[in-house]
Amino acid sequence: MHQFSIHPMFGTDGWEVAGYHIPFTNSALWMIIAAVGLLIFMIGGMKRELVPGRWQMAVESMTGFVDSMLAANIGPNGKKYVPYIFSLFMFILFANVLGLMPLALFGLHPFTFTSHFSATGVLAIMSFSIVLIVGFWKHKLHFFSLFVPHGTPLPMIPLIFVIELVSFLVRPFSLGLRLFVAMMAGHVLLEVLSGFVISGVNAGLGIGPVVSVLSFILMIAICALEILVAAIQAYVFALLTSLYLNDAENLH
Repeated sequence: MHQFSIHPMFGTDGWEVAGYHIPFTNSALWMIIAAVGLLIFMIGGMKRELVPGRWQMAVESMTGFVDSMLAANIGPNGKKYVPYIFSLFMFILFANVLGLMPLALFGLHPFTFTSHFSATGVLAIMSFSIVLIVGFWKHKLHFFSLFVPHGTPLPMIPLIFVIELVSFLVRPFSLGLRLFVAMMAGHVLLEVLSGFVISGVNAGLGIGPVVSVLSFILMIAICALEILVAAIQAYVFALLTSLYLNDAENLH
């Protein structure tokens, strides 16, 4: 589990503010790398050329994809959420993919901060907070009608209200947990398979090399699957956030 350990960098272990320990960690470093990578991606694709190049086309394709997703899930009011959902989707995508890069070949060990619930939980709380702000800002106390489906029999309203409220409050937990579990499980599986490869080679002749070859082939397949999972999990996070925003906008 060493690959998931968070440790201070650049001699910041003693940094404190108001008695709180706030070192600059490897997790923070890779968050900055992901954010800078996203910024470079956006700046490089904002040339507004009449005949777009590949880079501009990639940026326009991604923004168009997010815009279409919000239009389908929220409607015309979803246009104003494009910057946030696009940033959220691309930030998670960059973080997931960077964690899979074989940079250890060059002495740099990537850190997948989305494999920590503390990181994914904060992203989920941010999205959930926006949902609450939009819901109460737009509908005031009528926002609570979201927890009583239309046509609910009067005697069932108290019970249904509690069930729907608990289900609503669990959303940020499930949103952050889903991304965290998917990324952590994939990295653990790759670590286990790499251990089989090394152990098989060190075992010498016999069944060891066979185990190593089979494990290595499986690792290649899992790596391809993890790239797909990295994209799917970023999409699922953005999609669920847009669905929650739809509840805040349209109360259904």
